[in-house]
Amino acid sequence: MTVADHAPTRSPVPPLAARARSVGGSPVRDILAVTARPEVINFAGGLPAPELFDAAGIAAAYRAVLAEVPQRALQYSTTEGEPVLRAALAARTSARGLPTGAEDLLITTGSQQALSLLATALLEPGDTVLVENPCYLAALQAFGFAGARVVAVPGDEHGVDPEALEDLVVRERPKLLYTVPTFQNPTGRTLPAERRAAVAAVAARRGLWIVEDDPYGELRYEGERVPWIASHPGAEDRTVLLGSFSKVMAPGMRLGWLRAPGELLRACAVAKQAADLHTPTVNQLAAARYLADNDLDAHVTRVAGVYGERRDAMLAGLAGALPEGSVWNRPEGGMFLWARLPEPYDTTALLPQVVRHDVAYVPGAPFYAGDPDRTTLRLCFVTQTPEEIGEGLRRLGEGLSPTRSATSADR
Repeated sequence: MTVADHAPTRSPVPPLAARARSVGGSPVRDILAVTARPEVINFAGGLPAPELFDAAGIAAAYRAVLAEVPQRALQYSTTEGEPVLRAALAARTSARGLPTGAEDLLITTGSQQALSLLATALLEPGDTVLVENPCYLAALQAFGFAGARVVAVPGDEHGVDPEALEDLVVRERPKLLYTVPTFQNPTGRTLPAERRAAVAAVAARRGLWIVEDDPYGELRYEGERVPWIASHPGAEDRTVLLGSFSKVMAPGMRLGWLRAPGELLRACAVAKQAADLHTPTVNQLAAARYLADNDLDAHVTRVAGVYGERRDAMLAGLAGALPEGSVWNRPEGGMFLWARLPEPYDTTALLPQVVRHDVAYVPGAPFYAGDPDRTTLRLCFVTQTPEEIGEGLRRLGEGLSPTRSATSADR
């Protein structure tokens, strides 16, 4: 008798969960993988400029925490988050016009985790979620993974249309509206104050959760700050405000937070406990120490000044890089600029050709919950210097020019 005679019969393993099988990958992931090459000028990422991190201040905060309270910093923490960090965040939020106590906040491992926790706490498979059009891609993925039916709210260059929102709420009976109202990803647009008040009124009148994601709001280069939707009458008991240190301190710390009414906050805390017990203690204490020892607002002002120069450099070069008839916006802050090429350009189909010129963007199509506008693209302008932006736009123009010529010849 051989060893083979004793080999067990092999049956296939059980399948993945339906939610895992139903959520596909990004259609541009393989193409964008090549943008990691150092010679590629990458307008595709959403990365803050690493040379602007306050590395010395953050390192000093970690050193202080590990020297002074190592047993605490290296120990388990509470799921809700370190009290000293929650108190500091509550004070910052209150100072910006939204009265907040530490008990109103849950520390999360990046604000992306907050989206997952909310999906767990609020959504049943088949529930309807309303989103902007286009919408932050990872939010679409989070809601899709929860089995939600995602419906886009009509809008314009300023954001969602409150009347269209109310019509959809009446017709679709959604659980929540997800919005990035300030310097939105991917478009960079900002929802005006009067529309924010109208959105809050719709939510109050019709019964709707609002998830207000604000990772970019502090990165303002010009204009006046627009108050959060959460601060408007009618929104008090039904708005979840998400925040993050990723764009203003450092994304590698993976620190975000959510502010929510008590019952929902508790449900998210239970979901977080099941997911990761708590966000790393040492990171929380280092962030709190950084806030105590440094002026984060002054640092953000310096970063925003540099980002504003980079936005201006991109705006100055777009006319020479994009085909005639293209249009784009002028964001007052944030990290992204949104462009639309004339028909019949397809930015997804064009991307491999453009990447061969060592420059990259993100096609707009994946950001749409419904029918995509395939002529659109997103450009991140904060990671490169003005000189690099100029060179990148020159390469982009070269990458698009063969198609531009062919398109013109076909007419």
